[in-house]
Amino acid sequence: MARRRISHNEGVASINSVLRKRQEALDVTKDDDLIMAVRYLLEELAEKAPGNSVEVRVPPFGATQCIEGPRHTRGTPPNVVEMKPEVWFDLALGIKTWSEVLSSHLVSASGVRATLEEVLPLKVRL
Repeated sequence: MARRRISHNEGVASINSVLRKRQEALDVTKDDDLIMAVRYLLEELAEKAPGNSVEVRVPPFGATQCIEGPRHTRGTPPNVVEMKPEVWFDLALGIKTWSEVLSSHLVSASGVRATLEEVLPLKVRL
């Protein structure tokens, strides 16, 4: 089970704030609400798909390991997914699909198990 640092209420409030700011055409690229939303959604992913076979990186805001399978112990994991915070936000909430971000080169995925297609979008009660 994932170690929680952000409460559900705080996470949902930050997600809703980012969605509202986007509707108002405000820049949220370095917004505190986006930072919290990204980290909360990474925690949600780790809870939905526990494991250590895939590392999801959303620099500079956070990273998590998820999905059952072979565990790595040192160095760079064999399966890494990396993307910008805005892409993770959209992907996690289902605003964009895995195939869409992959074909648009908005995500870097290396390794035979480096896919999030089976576990996204996350079902977050907003």
